[in-house]
Amino acid sequence: MPENTEVFDVIDIMKHIPHRYPFLLVDRVTEINETGGKGYKNVTFNEEFFNGHFPGRPVMPGVLILEGMAQCAGYIALKLSEKSRNMIKNSLIFFMMIDKVKFRKPVLPGDRLDYEVEFIKNTPRIIKFRGIAKVAENVVAEGEMTAMLSDK
Repeated sequence: MPENTEVFDVIDIMKHIPHRYPFLLVDRVTEINETGGKGYKNVTFNEEFFNGHFPGRPVMPGVLILEGMAQCAGYIALKLSEKSRNMIKNSLIFFMMIDKVKFRKPVLPGDRLDYEVEFIKNTPRIIKFRGIAKVAENVVAEGEMTAMLSDK
């Protein structure tokens, strides 16, 4: 499948994954291809998690950076399966495993958090991918994740 250069907005993202504010952590998907894709989140000072993480020194929690990568990968996987007509309707995606995670730099209010995901395995029920999160081309987090599609 050739690279898709169409930009997918938050409205289309919400049609495919069940996450909603304040837990929707992908604003746009900018690239989809058979091996993965890219997306991003604009991190603002108004994010709920900054109220307590940390007062006076707001830092995006690392687990939410991983969650954003997973949401981006899940959306891309569902869009690819939709094109091949293997989409599982009414499904949820659950983490099975998180491995080889490294956090390198903090993500702060005002940052654009870019996600790059590459599929290691993408079957109708199991998705394994490697994700990298960047701010201004600097890697802030990376890891491998495995998720399972399950009926609601």
